[in-house]
Amino acid sequence: MTSEVVFIGGRSGSGKTSVGFEMHAQLSAAGVTHCLIDGDFLDMAHPVPSHVDCLAERNLAAMWANYRALGYHRMIYVNTASVLPEVMDRLTTAMGGNPTVVSILLTCTDVTARVRLGKREIGSTLEQHLESSNEMNARLESGVAAATHRLPTDDRSVSSIAADIINLTKWQSSRPR
Repeated sequence: MTSEVVFIGGRSGSGKTSVGFEMHAQLSAAGVTHCLIDGDFLDMAHPVPSHVDCLAERNLAAMWANYRALGYHRMIYVNTASVLPEVMDRLTTAMGGNPTVVSILLTCTDVTARVRLGKREIGSTLEQHLESSNEMNARLESGVAAATHRLPTDDRSVSSIAADIINLTKWQSSRPR
């Protein structure tokens, strides 16, 4: 069976993780077999291993192999840059088997990102996250893959955004249990 993946990218504060969790909840309630992987954690290490290239991709390949061995063929993958063509190429290569891809760029205004990050980043890294979010937003706006669906998240519920993405994947209409 061909693998299917939805890559959800977007600046910090756009709602990627929340939408991923909500998709998981909605798909689980509908009995749709899938897995959810947050790419932010696949290479989070200190110090960064200098002798290892592409740690996130290596970890994704290992995790996906385990999911596939258990019969999974659908993945929700959440990561800021996952919708950039070069990143999608590396991730799909790590998955193997030429998966079917749906890519989603979640967007929001600078004001929305600031409000959301202000609630989430309660430690010393708020300004760093705001700066990084603004820089990545510019990179994503100009560099996402051509077929990427852009979904604004300002003033929208997480459940409606998740439902929109699920509709784009068509996973509920062709679901093996």
